[in-house]
Amino acid sequence: MKSYQKLTTTQPAACRVEEEGAVPMPTGRGKLAPWWVGSGLLVAAVLLSTITVWVLRQVSGGWLGPTLPPKCLLVPESHRFDCYPERRVVVTQELCESRGCCFIQSTPLVEGKQGVPWCFYPPDFPSYTLESLNQTALGMVGLLVRREKAYYPRDIEKLRLDVEFETDTRLHIKITDAANPRYEVPLDVPRAMKRAENPIYNLNFSWDPFGVLLQRKATGTVLLNTTVAPLIFADQFLQISTSLPSKFLYGLGEHRDSLVHSLDWNTLTLWARDVSPTESFNLYGAHPFYLLMEEGGDAHGVFLLNSNAIEVALQPAPGLTWRSIGGVLDFYIFLGPDPNMVIHQYQQVIGFPAMPPLWALGFHLCRWGYESSNETWQTVRAMRNYQIPQDAQWNDIDYMDGYRDFTLDSQKFASLPSLVEDLHKHGQRYVMILDPGISSTSPHGSYWPFDEGLRRGLFLNTTQGQPLIGQVWPGFTAFADFSNPDTHQWWLENLQHFHAQVPFDGLWIDMNEPSNFMDGSEDGCPPGELDSPPYTPAVLGDSLSAKTVCASAKQKASVHYNLHNLYGLMEAKATASALIQIRGKRPFVISRSTFPSQGRYSGHWLGDNRSQWKDMYYSIPGLLSFSLFGIPLVGADICGFSGSTSEELCTRWMQLGAFYPFARNHNTQNEKAQDPTAFSPAARTAMKDVLLTRYSLLPFLYTLFHRAHLQGDTVARPLFFEFPRDVATWELDRQFLWGRSLLVTPVLEPGVDSVTGYVPRGTWYDFYTGSSVNSSGEMMKMSAPLEHLNLHIREGSILPTQKPGTTTEVTRGNPLHLIVALSSHATAWGDLFWDDGESLDTFEQGNYSYVMFNVTENIFTSTVLHASTEATKVTIGTLSIFGVQKPPSKVLLNGHEKPFSYLDNQVLTVSDLSISLHQGFSLQWL
Repeated sequence: MKSYQKLTTTQPAACRVEEEGAVPMPTGRGKLAPWWVGSGLLVAAVLLSTITVWVLRQVSGGWLGPTLPPKCLLVPESHRFDCYPERRVVVTQELCESRGCCFIQSTPLVEGKQGVPWCFYPPDFPSYTLESLNQTALGMVGLLVRREKAYYPRDIEKLRLDVEFETDTRLHIKITDAANPRYEVPLDVPRAMKRAENPIYNLNFSWDPFGVLLQRKATGTVLLNTTVAPLIFADQFLQISTSLPSKFLYGLGEHRDSLVHSLDWNTLTLWARDVSPTESFNLYGAHPFYLLMEEGGDAHGVFLLNSNAIEVALQPAPGLTWRSIGGVLDFYIFLGPDPNMVIHQYQQVIGFPAMPPLWALGFHLCRWGYESSNETWQTVRAMRNYQIPQDAQWNDIDYMDGYRDFTLDSQKFASLPSLVEDLHKHGQRYVMILDPGISSTSPHGSYWPFDEGLRRGLFLNTTQGQPLIGQVWPGFTAFADFSNPDTHQWWLENLQHFHAQVPFDGLWIDMNEPSNFMDGSEDGCPPGELDSPPYTPAVLGDSLSAKTVCASAKQKASVHYNLHNLYGLMEAKATASALIQIRGKRPFVISRSTFPSQGRYSGHWLGDNRSQWKDMYYSIPGLLSFSLFGIPLVGADICGFSGSTSEELCTRWMQLGAFYPFARNHNTQNEKAQDPTAFSPAARTAMKDVLLTRYSLLPFLYTLFHRAHLQGDTVARPLFFEFPRDVATWELDRQFLWGRSLLVTPVLEPGVDSVTGYVPRGTWYDFYTGSSVNSSGEMMKMSAPLEHLNLHIREGSILPTQKPGTTTEVTRGNPLHLIVALSSHATAWGDLFWDDGESLDTFEQGNYSYVMFNVTENIFTSTVLHASTEATKVTIGTLSIFGVQKPPSKVLLNGHEKPFSYLDNQVLTVSDLSISLHQGFSLQWL
């Protein structure tokens, strides 16, 4: 079946506009045939559909209603784009036809399950016409005109189309009101200075109806075809649909789902919401970006820069519909062509993630329910007693006085300053929680954060200009307006005051959707089209104000209706800035609510999960999705937050969690402890061992984060990123890679001592032993007793590791151990980024070392490309080479013989090297 109708400049209905050519004007105003017309398959489908409808009508006594127009029967079920997407409405033929749409009643589905829309657009539904198109320095500008009103209020008759060919792999298409300014996301994006010279895409337009057709030059694959359904652009309802070239679509967060989204009539809503991760619900963050794999292994991405409530409707055509209730249609399309490049290109627009401090990559421990600072301290001491690695101790809201921000419970947490001092003496850090809801009920003059915020006018206001009062942990609260720069200064001052008492090292910002235990406010929400818009997307609770503040709330930058999805991002930006000013070091912030560009300011944890096996599985597609979103510092609550874990579950989860980029064990109050010291000696030892493995890999992990910061590489990586031509990898989400080199295959089921995982084509080496596994690209059964996590190193890689200690501070002083995994051609490559682990902008200021490792023709070379004094403080102690085919007769280090060992599994090891990292060297085996 054709995916589109070929357009040429000779067709009166469409204009072929290529980036290097002039813009021809159409000679006539014909109608463009629907994209799916003209296929033999379609004819068969239509005949079958017609016969089916006739039979059903006879059987049911005509329950399908009067005879349908032929144009409606022409549309195959999978290509029916929903004309009546409202929820909680029984769509009747009368309602449907009042919108000028086709009505065919399908078999009712199970409650809550979507299916083929009963009401759908006919092929000739009125849309916009492209009236004019002119060249600009960077692309084109056009005028779109709608001559027939659509069915949502305040239809915008004339739209402006801006097209910029920003780079050879990035296209920018923006549609907005031609006459009046509209709200646009206040996100800093790069401005192209010149038109792309050799774009790898062709851009075509349909004139009437208006449509965008984007094609990859190399393969001819159509990436976008928006003629499949009408463009609708009303004041509070914006909709555009497209065909998709395949069903392998990723992204569109934040949701609990498999890595690949189902296109079986699946709607994903983007509206930040405080709710425990549950399938089909809109969750904490909003990421209107998708990546799609094309047949043959190419990939592209699409980003809609829009912060209003959005829903994305997926259907099996395959097709996709964007619906937003505000703002503009501001699209960036990234042409890759491989998935890694798509994510690089996306982050060139939203910004590359911040470089975390090294200690952020250590193990973190927390719980809600430490009854006192002394109890917290006891946990820290127990971890030290068993010599289990730990870099940071956290506290939840227990430490506060009455759950109020910037206060300390002087009874139960009186010793907290001493605990923090003790942590610092042991090279450990302290992180505390903060919420954006500020208690509003303290007597005047007794709670500076509220009094001063009120005086300066820094809270969200009602439409009447008074602080909007909701309810969170401390009771009635006002909500800080982080869209106001003055709020950032007030936030800093509050943090400075508290830091003088408790010198925290990092901040955990929670409840920042923002969460509200009430719907809207203590007074509800006022009537009007902000709180009750003409169309409400499929949000949990069926209202924009469900468990958050009123959409009509006033903020400095705009109304909350526009800014809601930005709340967590704006708070993270204020928090990271404050930490830099207070500590003068790299900030560490973990945020629950997120939006594109969040990685510049914070990491993310996946929220209030449960101590269940399926939650452990869902954490993998969760962390991989956030890798796509440019937030590499991500993880889930290890062992689960709510509910009671088991020893087996927690052991397996600690093994998986040790390979989350951000590794924190956290649980709720009134449940038994689940830190490693709470379990049997066997489980405790298994947990300790896997944490020591993580700590040994810190040089490798830290280097991956440097590459993420520098150019947008992913850290935790789906397998298809490295093997895009291997279709078997496209749906894998029970395994993942660190970078390109380390394959993690966790056990995700109870009661088993083996695990089956996919091993891509090539040679892989057991991380622990160096024994090789040769794969043709196949599923393999691996031994996995309770104390073992399967890790494999990809051929051709060199991993810098280190003798692990119980903190990152201790570990970074230990000797390095370089692990070489030879390819079938006996080559390998790796690198190492090294700095002091915490200073700001070390790369930008040149205060770092960068070392490249290479193996060819039995010679290992270490080349120092950039050096700093930090590299003089660490030595390379051991070199292990996996895959040495025959025992060497001798090994030469810089030309001098060196003792070595060689095992039957083809592992060559040279110890006691004692070479300073800042010195290059070569090692040869003969």
